[in-house]
Amino acid sequence: MSTTLPLRSKSVRLLIADVDGTLVTREKRLTAGARSAVRKLHAAGIKFAITSGRPPRGMSMLIRPLHITTPISAFNGGLFVQPDLSIIDQKVLPAEVTREVLQAVADHHLDVWVYRGKDWLVLKKNGPHVNRESWTVKFKPKVVADVGTVLTHVVKIVGVSDDLAAVARAEADIRRDFGRHVSAARSQPYYLDITHPDANKGGVVRRLSKEFKIPMAQIATIGDMPNDVLMFALSGISIAMGNADVQVQRAARYVTASNEEEGFAMAVEKYIL
Repeated sequence: MSTTLPLRSKSVRLLIADVDGTLVTREKRLTAGARSAVRKLHAAGIKFAITSGRPPRGMSMLIRPLHITTPISAFNGGLFVQPDLSIIDQKVLPAEVTREVLQAVADHHLDVWVYRGKDWLVLKKNGPHVNRESWTVKFKPKVVADVGTVLTHVVKIVGVSDDLAAVARAEADIRRDFGRHVSAARSQPYYLDITHPDANKGGVVRRLSKEFKIPMAQIATIGDMPNDVLMFALSGISIAMGNADVQVQRAARYVTASNEEEGFAMAVEKYIL
């Protein structure tokens, strides 16, 4: 973590925030402090955007409370939507790559989820983390007999397991074997997100920088997981949450408190405003 003084607020024109583990608490609650911090950003003329591995519908509950007007980046940048959830564009995995990645996830003994259009497809209704994810995103998945029969228009594949070492091995192996064809990163210790190679949070920074004509040096980013490191690398100010692991914290310029201790609001006050 840097010991230098924060840049003055006039040098930050856009803040891009991760959602889970960053903007909301462990119980997926948007605190009064977080709401207030975003209001202050708007008042200061600083744009605010959210990015997440969640599907668009899984972020809809944040749009009105935070008065979001910027494009919303779902699936780690695989799908951009307007605040009314209309699709701007999406990056899908080629069918042949989808087939091979699904096999690789199965070979590592991870449960598999597939996101395709508005659908979330699973093999087991009560598989690991399905109920928790349903509660988080506020909709239920469709149960299918074989995700291998749905290979077109896939935006994201998720490998799921509470064997965290197996998830880490799968991440390393899939990056090695499919590195040119996919982006693979953990959005939670038990979730391995696999998307189009241009669908990552670094791509989100590039996209919003171009759209709003804001130099990346004037963009701040905040997150807590390894998939946030790609956006840290491209932004002028990067902030890791106190609940992030040490490798994520080392990749950021600053470290704030945890998401259970109003770390997002504290970071906005201290490093942005």
